[in-house]
Amino acid sequence: MYLPASFREDRVDALHEAIRRIALGTLVTLGEDGLVASHVPVLVYPEPAPFGTLVGHVARANPQWRSLKPEVDALAVFTGPHAYVSPGWYATKRQTGKVVPTWNYVAVHASGRLRFFDDAERLRGIVTRLTDFHEQGRAEPWKVTDAPADYIAGMLKAIVGFELTIARLEGKWKMSQNRPAGDHAGIVEGLAGEGAAPAVAAIVRAKTSGTES
Repeated sequence: MYLPASFREDRVDALHEAIRRIALGTLVTLGEDGLVASHVPVLVYPEPAPFGTLVGHVARANPQWRSLKPEVDALAVFTGPHAYVSPGWYATKRQTGKVVPTWNYVAVHASGRLRFFDDAERLRGIVTRLTDFHEQGRAEPWKVTDAPADYIAGMLKAIVGFELTIARLEGKWKMSQNRPAGDHAGIVEGLAGEGAAPAVAAIVRAKTSGTES
């Protein structure tokens, strides 16, 4: 990933938290037929240090797990809040007119060796942890044990688990940090009024005002 210094995020805890919030990753591997990508929910764990491990599952019918080249690292891509940024929001537009559009976004790339497995109890553990994570906070959270045991056993036979030990972890928060300070307020105000963009506006504000924790 192209990582200018002003956009780079190296804090492992911040990158792990972004993965948890985004939750859905794009798992990219190289196989016999070229590049293959699957969109899968994942869990991230801090061990082993320094970058941790990604865990999830794919459908057994998905050919990706059978065609993986074992000597080549896999890549998991997580894309967070993003939004178009209009040059009309910049104070610089009124001052010089020397502005162009851009796009602000959060992205995390995790790469390393990928292993697939089909042990039933291990798969049950992954499915249970994924479910518990996404059901937390609901008034009546659904549990894997709410379904008939024989039904779950059958569903587990239809998936294959994976574990990616992260060897390289990169984060990019492209949030207009490279713009002059006079442009930041206009960007935040513009994004806040764009419907789906307030989340990006909040990140721009934190990244350019020094309020980020």
